[in-house]
Amino acid sequence: MDFKDKVALVTGGASGIGRAVAAAMARRGVAAVALVDMSDAVDEVAAQVNAEAGREVALAFRGDTTDAGFRGEVHDEVARRHGRVTLCVPAAGITRDELAVRIDKATGKERIYPLEKFKQVVDVNLIAPVYWVLEMVGRIAEDRAARGLKRWSPDEGIQGAVVFIGSVSSQGNRGQISYASTKAGLEGAAATIMKEAMFHGVRCSVIHPGFTDTPMVRAMGSDYVAKNILPYTQLGRLIRPDEIADAICFMLANSAVSGELWVDAGWHAPA
Repeated sequence: MDFKDKVALVTGGASGIGRAVAAAMARRGVAAVALVDMSDAVDEVAAQVNAEAGREVALAFRGDTTDAGFRGEVHDEVARRHGRVTLCVPAAGITRDELAVRIDKATGKERIYPLEKFKQVVDVNLIAPVYWVLEMVGRIAEDRAARGLKRWSPDEGIQGAVVFIGSVSSQGNRGQISYASTKAGLEGAAATIMKEAMFHGVRCSVIHPGFTDTPMVRAMGSDYVAKNILPYTQLGRLIRPDEIADAICFMLANSAVSGELWVDAGWHAPA
């Protein structure tokens, strides 16, 4: 799939992998890329992407990615200004890390992972990404139905492409019961959407980054990274966001790519 003249949408676009993906898409010639984030920085980042690209290509939308009304408004506004979204990378995500079960040293009582934290991570990391994608697929399907088109045929060309952001933690990682569960859930979502959405000509896959130099990872602290991440990473450093972005653009552009891609820098969880 050629990026030229395509319209893209990236959640979590104000920082980290999302920002890198938006900039990479702009360099590859998309007509427009919508950056969606709840951070005020999204406006400044969109301006930076435009400056780097030398043209007005990035649009900023600030809001809660778990809000269904906001999701619809973004798709409507992008379609009004540039046409229907056909490339989607829902990259927004959070962590709320702590052990699933531990014993309180003072009382000797068990303490299990808080349910509200688990629900929050599921809302942001699993439900929201799936529904941003379904919104795009649904609009593509509706447009095709309005034109009397049914099952997609290869001679029509790919109608849309999606890359979910998984994680090496989807295989399990100590202290990440909620985060790992959501990233494993995206594997099933991507596989299911691929089976269904190809009826409308939309491809779907998932990338599993290793530990990447993003605000989320930096928030773990330099000591934690040095002790618990780098010794188990064959590359010996954190992955750069632009390295993940290049892999995502490859997955979007190459129609033969499906399923999952691991971009983990040789990381293996300690025993």
